Amino acid sequence: MTRNAAVGWGVVALLCAAATSVRAQPATSVYRCPGTPVLYTDSISSKEAKEKGCRLLEGAPITVIQGPKPRAATPVPATSGPAASRIDPVDQRARDNDARRILDAELKREEERLAAMKLDYNNGEPERQGNEKNFQKYTDRVADMKSAIARKESDIAAIKRELSKQPQ
Repeated sequence: MTRNAAVGWGVVALLCAAATSVRAQPATSVYRCPGTPVLYTDSISSKEAKEKGCRLLEGAPITVIQGPKPRAATPVPATSGPAASRIDPVDQRARDNDARRILDAELKREEERLAAMKLDYNNGEPERQGNEKNFQKYTDRVADMKSAIARKESDIAAIKRELSKQPQ
C-alpha cells in the first residue's frame, strides 16, 4: 500500500467514526398557529394544536430571529402640549428686541464696509497698485472688487429683509 492510500483510508476511517459518534437529535414538531401575530411554537401537543387550528410545519428547519423589543410608552405629563411650551410675552418681547438690536448693528457694520469698498472702487477706476504693471492684473482686481460689492449689497438686502420680518 502506498503512503497516499494509507492516508486516504485513515481519512475514511476518521469520517466513519465521526458519523457514528453523532447522535441524532429527537425531532420536535413545530406548529404554525393563526392569529396576530402568527405564532410558531413547539411547546404544545398535537391535540392542543388541532384545537387551536395550528398547522404542522415539516421539511426545512425554522430559524427565528428576535426582533427589537418595543419601547415602553413614556407617560405624557399633563403640562405638555402647545400651552405648556408657550413663552411668556415679556420674555418673547425681550428676545425680539435683542434680535432687532443685533440685526441693526450688523446692518450698520455691513453698510460701513460697503461704503469703504465703494470708495476704493472709485466708480470702476481704482488706483493702480505697484504690483499691477500688467494691465490684466489690474482688470482682474477691478472685476473682483465689483463682484465683492455686489455680494455685499445682496448681504445688506438680506439683513433688511430679516429686519422687516421682526415685530416692531
